[in-house]
Amino acid sequence: MKWTHFCSATAGPARAAGARAVALSLALFLGIGAAPAGAQIAVDGQRFIPVAAEKHMVVAQEGQAAAVGRDILRRGGNAVDAAVATAFALAVTLPRAGNLGGGGFMIVHSADTGETVAIDSRETAPAAADRDMFLGPDGEADADLSRRSGLAVGVPGSVAGLALAHERYGSGTLTFADLVAPAVALARDGFEVTPDTAMALAHPDTTVRLQTDPNMAAYYPGGAAPKGGDTLVLPALAQTLQAIADEGPSAFYEGPVAQGIVDAVTERGGRMTLEDLAAYEAKVREPVRGTFKEWEVVSMPPPSSGGVHLIQMLNTLEHQPFGTYGLNSADMIHVMAEAAKYAYADRAVYLGDPDFVDVPVKALISKDYAATLEAKIDMDRAVPSSEIAADPGTLPYESNETTHFSVLDGAGNAVSMTTTLNFSFGVGFGTAGGFLLNNELDDFSAKPGAANAYGLVGGEANAVGPVKRPLSSMTPTILLKDGKVSLVTGSPGGSRIITTVLQVILNATVHERNIAGATNAPRIHHQWQPDYIRIEEGISFDTIRLLEEKGHDVRIQDAMGAAQSIQVGYDGTLYGATDPRRPGGAALGD
Repeated sequence: MKWTHFCSATAGPARAAGARAVALSLALFLGIGAAPAGAQIAVDGQRFIPVAAEKHMVVAQEGQAAAVGRDILRRGGNAVDAAVATAFALAVTLPRAGNLGGGGFMIVHSADTGETVAIDSRETAPAAADRDMFLGPDGEADADLSRRSGLAVGVPGSVAGLALAHERYGSGTLTFADLVAPAVALARDGFEVTPDTAMALAHPDTTVRLQTDPNMAAYYPGGAAPKGGDTLVLPALAQTLQAIADEGPSAFYEGPVAQGIVDAVTERGGRMTLEDLAAYEAKVREPVRGTFKEWEVVSMPPPSSGGVHLIQMLNTLEHQPFGTYGLNSADMIHVMAEAAKYAYADRAVYLGDPDFVDVPVKALISKDYAATLEAKIDMDRAVPSSEIAADPGTLPYESNETTHFSVLDGAGNAVSMTTTLNFSFGVGFGTAGGFLLNNELDDFSAKPGAANAYGLVGGEANAVGPVKRPLSSMTPTILLKDGKVSLVTGSPGGSRIITTVLQVILNATVHERNIAGATNAPRIHHQWQPDYIRIEEGISFDTIRLLEEKGHDVRIQDAMGAAQSIQVGYDGTLYGATDPRRPGGAALGD
């Protein structure tokens, strides 16, 4: 069965769009996920049926890259090998988010040892960065400086992080060059442009930046954006990838490729140097850990805020009567929104780079602290965000365009990885090496109290500083049950990442949906400031009315996130689901 619907989700009070929400509740019942505003939806009703596999699986936002990862598993590589190869392939086939010039986070679980680690390849600020570099002459935050200039570019971490993952946690059966080789072939011989990528490259906001950059000319053969189904060849990127395959990460952080990065950045007013690139280090960190009912939750620690606040919200919600509420009922949405307000208020005050600030992680994820937050939730009233502020006195004493993919191999090893350039196509310019650069430094607090591009308010802990890593919302997460992997998940989506992952987990656990149903269900989001519940189309008008009666400002806006998840069934069968909110993904297994 096919259903085609044209939608134009808009911001503003939800009551004005109530009739449309009622109509789309039927669409969601039939298996149709939400899509970005103005997008055409043509989604098969069978999307609620996950992809099943017996041995191993890769779920990614772009199908050609997922196939690369699956092929690595077929050749005897483990989950880390497959993740490294998938990430490099995404740098070719998903240029809006896959990258060499960005960074990311990876959670790795080893079935043999039971060890789970976090690999931090987040970008760093150049050594010459200072806390006022994104302020204009009037002393206020200048968005153009932090988003579109050379100052916005952080020292890329992706290549170093992937090399580190392979070196420490790869199977040992495949070399680093073996894992980069499929990406080299895709760039050198050409890959099929998906309709989603074609549309993104043709978007006016993209063409005005990329088509004027001679380093990005290969993305516009003949001076025009490619069409869906076209084959795109990227020779400069292929050459860069081949150098990385031959020489390892040093080919990226030293020599001609590094000089190309510095040239592109400094030409646009940035401060990056060859010394900054040579000094970059990816880091292995201890994940943040919590429990939710019978599951152990393992997620990304600072400089990501994702894991901390995911566990904080799960703790706050753990004792709610989920069976009574039901998925996306008014009461369920109310308690999620209230829990999110407190978490995002804490994020604004406490979270930053742990190498520079003392982040009270244990306090924020403690069950005792969650109990104080749960007690503040009034089922009949939405607490205004103006009445909520992070309160250090209540904490127990303690001595921001992204893509995600998930991998699970036959031995039970798992990888959850989120990687990003920040905006779609990053800062909007590339290097002579044929790859785009990030604008991740916008994730710093340009000025305490000022919001970034995602509306997130930051404080002193996340101020700009030399060699610091900006705060992130990326939330790659693995759930374990009885010591074995139960769920691997994560999502893109800027400030909405944390609440997207929260809802996938809740939907797949306490709401008992299969992973496809858990992924497709309409999503909501609240981030403390601004004070409103953002919802996708598909929430019924009756539910919206009940939320408004509690005092919530409810607004229908664009679809949120693009979760890529794997769930393990009771019999060991693997079930994968790629999010229909962003077309072109694939769940591939054997």
